[in-house]
Amino acid sequence: MQNATTILFGLPDVAVERVERAALDGKPVRLVHVVTTASSAAGCPQCGVIPAAVKQYRTTTPRDLPYGEEPLAVRWHKRQYRCREAACPRKAFTESVAEIPARARLTGRLCRQAAAQVASGRSVSAVAAEYGMSWPITHRHYAAHADGLLTEPEPSAVLGIDETRRGTPKWIKDAETGAWQRTERFETNFTDLAGTGRLPGQVAGRTGKAVTGWLEDRGQVWKNQVRFVAIDPCAVYRSAIERALPHAVIVVDHFHLVRLANQAVTRVRQRVTREHLGRRGTTKDPAWANRRRLLRGRERLSGRAFARMWNDISGHEPTGQLLAAWIAKEELRSLLALARTQPARSDISNRLFRFYDWCARADVPEVTTLAQTAEAWWPQILAFIDTGITNAATEANNRLVKDAARTAFGFRNLAGQRRRPHRLRVPQPRKPAPQSTVALQTEDDQLAIARVTSPLKLEEPVMRAPRSTIRTMVPSKKRLFLPSTFRVIVQVFRSRTTAARRLGAGPSPRPMPLSARPGHSLVARRSGESRSRMLPSGA
Repeated sequence: MQNATTILFGLPDVAVERVERAALDGKPVRLVHVVTTASSAAGCPQCGVIPAAVKQYRTTTPRDLPYGEEPLAVRWHKRQYRCREAACPRKAFTESVAEIPARARLTGRLCRQAAAQVASGRSVSAVAAEYGMSWPITHRHYAAHADGLLTEPEPSAVLGIDETRRGTPKWIKDAETGAWQRTERFETNFTDLAGTGRLPGQVAGRTGKAVTGWLEDRGQVWKNQVRFVAIDPCAVYRSAIERALPHAVIVVDHFHLVRLANQAVTRVRQRVTREHLGRRGTTKDPAWANRRRLLRGRERLSGRAFARMWNDISGHEPTGQLLAAWIAKEELRSLLALARTQPARSDISNRLFRFYDWCARADVPEVTTLAQTAEAWWPQILAFIDTGITNAATEANNRLVKDAARTAFGFRNLAGQRRRPHRLRVPQPRKPAPQSTVALQTEDDQLAIARVTSPLKLEEPVMRAPRSTIRTMVPSKKRLFLPSTFRVIVQVFRSRTTAARRLGAGPSPRPMPLSARPGHSLVARRSGESRSRMLPSGA
């Protein structure tokens, strides 16, 4: 029967003989003297014969897990036997147990604990310093622990693909040719978007060959189960997926589409400022002062912030290109907002037409490029609107990959990066949909804005302006009716008073729906295609 100290120590196949205090290197420690209790430890590891003669006794000092605040040291008193089997080539051997193999200086539970600490997100050097181990030994046990978990990934119906970079590029000189070669610092990450959101695999490079090679290694049965693939607007990945997974539907991530629209707004702002002022923007320039508001969604702007942005820019930016680019950005966001709403084909066609039509009428180079990009990726954009699949989990894994690299102060190779496990992404609750608005037109040629609090109830108008002050943000020779495609109609307000007073004195207003586009042609200005042909057949 085991004594209480042996049970408390908890190392299998050994028993605690005694515990005493001693001084090692001038520091007080607790010495735990243990002996072997497993009968199998007396068998020869070569032939299995249990000898009867003990050659000598040996004492080893394996390092074990710390226990308590005071240091703990282990002294293992074990026997060395003579093997009396004549046919056995081994003449002597020493006792060993599973937790402390032959010639081991660390217990098995210490190695497992160190590997688990590294897997939890700590750096190898920090764990090695805490347990008194070397960096190579700590990393070797962690690699063995991680390799046991990195099994062949299960097939996923929805696959996410994106690239990330591991540090800055480095140049290495070839020993044979003497030429300098640039090391590959990019890697392609594959994410299971239909399951846990973890990384099924990583591969070096961000080329089509890297993507097709990883998919081919999975086998045809694995590939046949992939139905959707979410990517960024990357032509290299799209062509690779079309070759490796011709049956899968490619979905483009809407976050990057909005990012392209924001970049177009920023480029227009910078260009117009240089052309108009001959310098970069400063704090006294309204366009520069409102640069953050221009990139924010309309529904995230308060009425005061929106009115300030619109009035400042329209009063100081003579060409109107900046606000035209902002409207194009909101048009694209309005189109992408149809995702997860099960829209009708006519709704998608209408919003797509309004986006193309506005970009064609604005005639701004950056906006035209944005429209051309949307046209080139329209099948994938339509797939996003139909399915609502995003690449957000892949982006979250990219952040965790970079975070793990920073914690470990970088990795020498991609194999070390792949072994880092990644935490699950916790979904965040969605924000409630913003209140919609309508424009109210009065008989005295006034325009006001009112909020819709319910499908059948309109609040009193909160803003209004003379209709003569409302213009579209395009050159004067191409002025149109005010854009009515957003949830909120954007205008310049010269007078802000209580709408109830002004509207109370005149005739009652009549609602003008947001979708009304008087004078609009059903033919896009640039493409020449009718709105009925905006969507591919069968969409």
